Amino acid sequence: MTDERFTAPFWDERYGSVTRIWSGEPNPQLVAEAAGLAPGTALDAGCGEGGDAYWLARQGWRVIAVDVSAVALERAAAHADPDIADRITWQQADLLAGWAPEPVAYDLVNVQFVHFPSALRGPVYARLAASVAPGGVLLIVAHHPSDLATTMPRPQEPDLFFTAEELAASLDPGQWDVLVAEARPRLSTDPEGREVTIHDAVLAARRRS
Repeated sequence: MTDERFTAPFWDERYGSVTRIWSGEPNPQLVAEAAGLAPGTALDAGCGEGGDAYWLARQGWRVIAVDVSAVALERAAAHADPDIADRITWQQADLLAGWAPEPVAYDLVNVQFVHFPSALRGPVYARLAASVAPGGVLLIVAHHPSDLATTMPRPQEPDLFFTAEELAASLDPGQWDVLVAEARPRLSTDPEGREVTIHDAVLAARRRS
């Protein structure tokens, strides 16, 4: 049985309970890794309220933005600037239910803070990686396991966390060039208002042509 935390009803209720969950700004590691890429077609998996999709569209990308929550997608579409709205296609899909994007179709696949247990994570990430076109980039960013030792609110479930090096090891070296695999520090603020150094697990890899 799927943990309810990963289902559409759970996320629909969470998004529906507040006006906004996220800032609407792009994730910083997406900006860091994708700013220098030539715009093409992008898949934003787990897009939430659309901050990353908005940013990609403003850079000239055509984006398929996917999330399990129809409420999040409706909100994201409603807040998209008119000048980029036609560059984004919003799609409801459950990554854990076997949904697979079109294979070898995207110049960038962006996966930000999508945390599943290890037994479920592998197949999901494999399907997403398979959708990267030759010469395209797979970008996966997640909370690093070391965050569990900080005062930032993280589920105390080590199986939900992983390192970029672990992800890199799962890629076929005959098909992928790993561009970045590291724990990247950044400053954040915990619920008590204290400044905390956290780390993002950042994997960027290019599929060989």
